[in-house]
Amino acid sequence: MARIKPQALLQQSKRKKGPSRLSAATIIFYSLILLLVGFFLLATYRHWSNRSRLQSESHMTVSDEGENSFVDSKKSELPGYAVLNTSKGSIIVELYKESAPEAVDEFIDLCQKGHFKGMLFQRVIKHYVIQAGEGEGHGTGAADWNLRGKQPASMKHEAFMLGTSKGKHTNKGFDLFITTAPIPDLNEKLIVFGQVVKGEDVVQEIEEVDTDEHYTPKISIGILDVTLKQKI
Repeated sequence: MARIKPQALLQQSKRKKGPSRLSAATIIFYSLILLLVGFFLLATYRHWSNRSRLQSESHMTVSDEGENSFVDSKKSELPGYAVLNTSKGSIIVELYKESAPEAVDEFIDLCQKGHFKGMLFQRVIKHYVIQAGEGEGHGTGAADWNLRGKQPASMKHEAFMLGTSKGKHTNKGFDLFITTAPIPDLNEKLIVFGQVVKGEDVVQEIEEVDTDEHYTPKISIGILDVTLKQKI
């Protein structure tokens, strides 16, 4: 039997040994690579997630702005002024579209139907108010206005405010009041939806006409028609 040389035995011994262990540096190196890959994947996910959320919010904002602009455009389309052409001259009123939208809408609708055409001023209380339309019956209502007007109180509203009586209106029940002096309890009586901006002298001329004991003018004074305008 041939003797194996020591050098051959050494080579055979090396071939029989298992795989060599990884060094600590190699383990750290591959761990860093895994961490970097994980960080990159997380950053990518966050980026696309935020982008998707921002696009969604942007779409909602544009949608809301579109709706708001539509509502605003509707408001802006409403007439901002009304010209009351009376037998004494013209009275121009600015409408309170923002603060009294329901009353303004009803007033505009009635104007377009010709409701105020030929409406008479049924009640005139000097230094207080003039009223066009049927409203309350003669006597008690007017006297109540007059007595309250003479009571001293803090004045909350200026003269030349346009309003209508509170409560649900029928077509005949939508009357018009124009104050000729500050009224302390105006909110309790009227829905104020406008203010005279031109034609105060016409209001004062109507206020000065002679009336009977029921505060009804002795001569007929009325509204010929009402013209709606965007601007004056």
